[in-house]
Amino acid sequence: MSRSLHDQTLALAGVFQAANLVQQIANNGHCNETSLEACLRSLFATNPATTLDVYGGELTDVREGLVTLSTVMSEQSKQQDVEVLRYVLNLIHLESKLNRKSDMMDVIGSRIEQARHTASHFGYVHTNLISNLASIYTDTISTFRLRIQVSGNPSLLQRDENAAKVRALLLAGIRSAVLWRQSGGRRWQLVMSRRKVIQHARELAEQANRSFDK
Repeated sequence: MSRSLHDQTLALAGVFQAANLVQQIANNGHCNETSLEACLRSLFATNPATTLDVYGGELTDVREGLVTLSTVMSEQSKQQDVEVLRYVLNLIHLESKLNRKSDMMDVIGSRIEQARHTASHFGYVHTNLISNLASIYTDTISTFRLRIQVSGNPSLLQRDENAAKVRALLLAGIRSAVLWRQSGGRRWQLVMSRRKVIQHARELAEQANRSFDK
């Protein structure tokens, strides 16, 4: 796995994309389905040739994450930015705990592999798959003492389909946090290398926008 700034930025964008979609669902009851699919697809990318291949192979697949990363890390001027950053930091923290529990990682890997048939048969955003992924999160990550408290509209969060999407996205966020660590990402870099990460995320987002406009 490459340990370049490029790969670290892409992986971190995956974390931010998952966190931003959680924030959208919690407050609006819906999110961008293309971005959602890219996040959930990443859970099944077990042998990618490149970091970008984890999300589908196109910068447009993580464009939302790149934009969110650069905005939140440079401004944090809105309440939603603060919420997204809190989710990101919590996901990175939970991943560090998961990394020390090989038995739990094996369980997660095994159950995701079992869900692969559902993904190939129904697609990555089908209710059946999302419920399956949500149950994996509930049975594993949710057992840690640190629980991610999702802020939003209670009536929206109480809907089963929204709660399942949130949990599936949190699982995808952990997947991207694993990828970020594997590519050399460390928490101190969020402070010490913040400007470099923001700048590269902006450059990649601009590339994604040009591709999207073609």
